[in-house]
Amino acid sequence: MATEIRMPQLGESVHEGTLGKWLKQTGDTVAKYEPLVEVITDKVNVEMPSPYAGVLEQIVVQEGQTVTAGTVIATIRESGASARAAASAGTATASPPPVSPPRTASPARPATPPPPASRPFGPSQPAGAAAAQQPNAAATRGGDSLRLTPLVRRLAEEHGLGHDELERIPGTGTGGRITRDDVQRYLENRSPAATGRSPAPPSAPAPAVSAQPAGAPGDELRPLSALRKTIAERMARSKREIPHAYGVIEVDVTRLVRHRDTHKTVWRTREGVNITLTAFAVRAVSRALRDVPVVNSTFTAEGVLYRHAINIGIGVALPDGLIVPVIKDADQKSVAGLARDLEALSVRARAGKLSLEDVSAGTFTITNPGAFGSVFSMPVINYPQAAILATDAVARRPVVVGDGIAIRDIMHLGLAFDHRAFDGAVAMQFLNHIKQQLEGFAPVGDSPEF
Repeated sequence: MATEIRMPQLGESVHEGTLGKWLKQTGDTVAKYEPLVEVITDKVNVEMPSPYAGVLEQIVVQEGQTVTAGTVIATIRESGASARAAASAGTATASPPPVSPPRTASPARPATPPPPASRPFGPSQPAGAAAAQQPNAAATRGGDSLRLTPLVRRLAEEHGLGHDELERIPGTGTGGRITRDDVQRYLENRSPAATGRSPAPPSAPAPAVSAQPAGAPGDELRPLSALRKTIAERMARSKREIPHAYGVIEVDVTRLVRHRDTHKTVWRTREGVNITLTAFAVRAVSRALRDVPVVNSTFTAEGVLYRHAINIGIGVALPDGLIVPVIKDADQKSVAGLARDLEALSVRARAGKLSLEDVSAGTFTITNPGAFGSVFSMPVINYPQAAILATDAVARRPVVVGDGIAIRDIMHLGLAFDHRAFDGAVAMQFLNHIKQQLEGFAPVGDSPEF
């Protein structure tokens, strides 16, 4: 009997993913935990390992299709001992275990009490997410049902597609399910009569609006990759659903830069890693999140969900987009430890070797456009988090120091935040917390720790 392989839960508040590329084909032998398929979700592209060993019998979901967690994406004919063990346990069709098992609270971090009016939530999702993650959720009318993913349902609502129109769309997804591409094809080919509105009379023509820009000689249309499509969708959703507000602050990092320039060679020899300015920034941010906990939160319809774990995502630029691997429990790690995590995650990201665990459970994100020369940034929040911090390039320039002028190393920190979760005063409190740490940098001897 074939064993089903299902799309795993990809992290908190992430209930669907797009299959990028199958790394094995029908008939191939697959070892347990061997990379099986690329999964793209929420600005990341990771390899999903096979939960079983055997022969890949059938690929159910094709490349480029988006499905919800729990959907069967393939079947595998398990080999020998593995199949017998599964049969004896009665788990031949069970889905793989969750990607991110619940973790116990760290005793080293003092518990952060929620605000007085807050309500407890479950450990795995914000309020309102449960309905969205059900793979068999149906939109019902007149006794008929349509199995729509949250993504397709939202697209249909945006374009005013009723139940009758949706029933006319041929589904190419699993079990005939309507996919995003099916809806987009229908919208492109839909006649004016299908909208239920009469075309404008000839005497008063509507302004011509083209869905696609007209091409000129020499122009070239390059189709979007699955990763680029996902980034476009997530960024549009973030800007559409989150009221972005911004705060920017200047930080004098002269003392920190000089200390690092003096000792970086010693640190690399002693610690075995290049300790970058980003590692110092992550250390300062993790402390600020601990002291201003509302920044480490998610807005929900029932209230602001305060996150206990401080898991900081770090944007890593790739040729085709941006990946955000996550440093777990960042507030529990030293500067050197953070530097090791940063280097390891960056290497795996650029090699396409990140695991689902590497990109799940993030609670706050740092993006570093300063690495490319940016001096002032206004980033887009990594949905559904409440904030994102941009660290810009360090620039030497004259500044007023006391009654004189001196050349100092200055950088900008830019915070984009969800104005529903907190206000500008809190944002500036958070930024000033980071500023005070970096400007007051006071290491012990030649140590990078502060």
